[in-house]
Amino acid sequence: MRGLILTNGLIELRDGDRAFRLCVDRLALDPGQAVALTGASGSGKTLLLELLGLLRPPAAGTGFSCDGRDLAALWGRGARNPELARMRGRTFGFVPQTGGLMPFLTVADNIALPQRVTGRADADWCAALQGRLGLADVAALMPAALSIGQRQRVAIARALAHRPPFVIADEPTAALDSDSADVVLELLLATAAEQGCGVILSSHDTTRIARFGMPRLMLGTHAENGVVTSRLEPMPC
Repeated sequence: MRGLILTNGLIELRDGDRAFRLCVDRLALDPGQAVALTGASGSGKTLLLELLGLLRPPAAGTGFSCDGRDLAALWGRGARNPELARMRGRTFGFVPQTGGLMPFLTVADNIALPQRVTGRADADWCAALQGRLGLADVAALMPAALSIGQRQRVAIARALAHRPPFVIADEPTAALDSDSADVVLELLLATAAEQGCGVILSSHDTTRIARFGMPRLMLGTHAENGVVTSRLEPMPC
């Protein structure tokens, strides 16, 4: 599979007299590649991840494709069109900041949920992820019984369960202590690499990102005449 390619990406938000513009001249992510998205709070990291994950529509003129398929065009048929939902589910696994687990499902059922939604049932792979991420002993528990670190590991297993080509993780270690953050990030990157999955994750922790040797993308902001513009800048060398 060829990668995700976003060109001339634009999102515009307005609140009264204030406006925010997120501009991406070009972003490319290949299966098996892992990159970190950095930037100050309010720079639009979550917005960009939502755009990439087909959770937010781009402005007109944005080019967005995966494996040569025009993803931007899917929005033209409405936000609720089934093809958009299918593409979102088959192409991406998501790790929200807070885990985002279904509180009424067990750990095992949370992990298996993307497989059920996408019709990719594979109990052996779910079991392997539970073992790889140290979750086998808590598989029958509800999320409320877990620690924060365990919940994040469940979210990672869930994101990988249906073997998506790409995983999008929104500050997956932000709520963790330093040791737990290292463990969770290492497990995410290692497990994704084993299945050839592309990863883009947002983080404020540039020191940790550098220690893990991840290439870094950065959003830089500029304010003028009531408009804040955030632009994706080239990777630092």
